[in-house]
Amino acid sequence: SLDKKGFMSSVNSTGPSHPLTFLLVGIPGLEKEQFWIAFPFCIMYAIAVLGNIILLIIIKTESSLREPMYLFLAMLAFTDLALSTSMLPKMLTIFWRGSREIGFFSCLVQLFFVHNFTTMESGVLVAMALDRYFAICHPLRHSSILSMPVVAALGSLVLSPHYAQSTLWAV
Repeated sequence: SLDKKGFMSSVNSTGPSHPLTFLLVGIPGLEKEQFWIAFPFCIMYAIAVLGNIILLIIIKTESSLREPMYLFLAMLAFTDLALSTSMLPKMLTIFWRGSREIGFFSCLVQLFFVHNFTTMESGVLVAMALDRYFAICHPLRHSSILSMPVVAALGSLVLSPHYAQSTLWAV
């Protein structure tokens, strides 16, 4: 459409350029069995949550577990809790309640959290591998190389991937 001065208008009057909702199928071909398939997922989720919470409590309360490997293990347990909690509730609503729709912005939020926590989990695994490298190759200097400030810096770098990426690009 042309505006008052004869120029083309850049405003799109057809509405949003994204779908309002997405339809989720679940497991194709097993629509009748999805109610029963959800039980193993729920049990695995409960075991994962319980195990990770117990692990975090033990690492927090036991003072002898303040070594880098255990702190990285606590970070891994935290990201695993967050990652599984960002996916499973919607999966269970699909299987048990038949709620097959997800809004566009809800889908984006879930995608954001899954992507970020997967990235964080990979970063924690790399930090754990770095810890094991120093423990094997430099066993006498391991505690001086990976001191608590270094572990805290690695942890903050791993647990905030967007900040870490912008910091790396600035250097």
